[in-house]
Amino acid sequence: MTSCRGMSRVRGVVAVVVAAVVGTLMTTVAPVGAAASVPLSTGSNSLGQLGSPGSGSRSIAGPVSVPRSVAIASGRDTAYALDETGAIWAWGLNDKGQVGDGTNTNRPTPVKLGLTDVVAIEAGHYHALAIRSDGTVWAWGYGALGQLGLGTTNNRNVPTRVPGLSGITQVAGGRDMSYALRSDGTVLAWGSNALGEVGDGTTTRRNSPVVVANLSGVVEISGGRNHALARLANGTVRAWGDNQYGQLGDGTTTRRTSPVAVSNLSGVAHVDAGAHHSVAVRTDGAVLTWGRGYRGQLGLGSTSNRPTPTVVPGVPASVEVGDGRDQDLRHHRQR
Repeated sequence: MTSCRGMSRVRGVVAVVVAAVVGTLMTTVAPVGAAASVPLSTGSNSLGQLGSPGSGSRSIAGPVSVPRSVAIASGRDTAYALDETGAIWAWGLNDKGQVGDGTNTNRPTPVKLGLTDVVAIEAGHYHALAIRSDGTVWAWGYGALGQLGLGTTNNRNVPTRVPGLSGITQVAGGRDMSYALRSDGTVLAWGSNALGEVGDGTTTRRNSPVVVANLSGVVEISGGRNHALARLANGTVRAWGDNQYGQLGDGTTTRRTSPVAVSNLSGVAHVDAGAHHSVAVRTDGAVLTWGRGYRGQLGLGSTSNRPTPTVVPGVPASVEVGDGRDQDLRHHRQR
């Protein structure tokens, strides 16, 4: 199926997928030009988050009324689809302008946003991010903690360009955070930073993008609830932010305000950050998890936390993982 990667921090009330339903709590980023499919949704529809007006909660997946899409993203009760033309469709909760249609009215039916030439989308809890083909970043929704990167703490109900960003190849959203990967392998971050999740060595809120300290050669980023992961070109991983449950994977539970190396981890092909746990896939197909395990989300046969990466037993060679608030999804390919 098409790049269903990384799940966002929602309440388990909506699942939106491209091509097939794989679970709840998900978001994805995929380039325009990827194979397109009609998004499907399942779960609660109390705020219109299924994109199916007039229907109640549903346990069987049904289509969302949007064009064929190459990527989807879901925040906390708001969802987004990126269609084949580079346009964004959004629906669901809109109390903070997170739909992006210029209003604060909930939208049970998808609406098309005014932003064009979009190549990637992402979502935090109540805000969203998009990259245009020119490498610029656009943000909208809740801004009270600086997560829009616009230099203020105001909400925005239409996509607004984040000043000073260009050459961006990937964006990632945390709960109240945003991240951007530049083509030169450096990372910028902005938002709450209460737990060091900006990664600039401080816990000072950042209303505008700042460079994550001591980090280069990055090829992939992922934002969790209050921590972040960066995969380097050499196959190693760096992590920073909240570490209460060992989600940084450095063998401690010490908060880190700048990136540290994830212990005993190399040959990594993909990373995903959940709310309080982390997942990596190695080039040999092995899946490793670490952090909070109280709901079994580490897949290690227990509910214990793990402060260092541990191979998940019994998993076939995996080409993709998705990381949600309290769960882990995998799409497998037998070799």
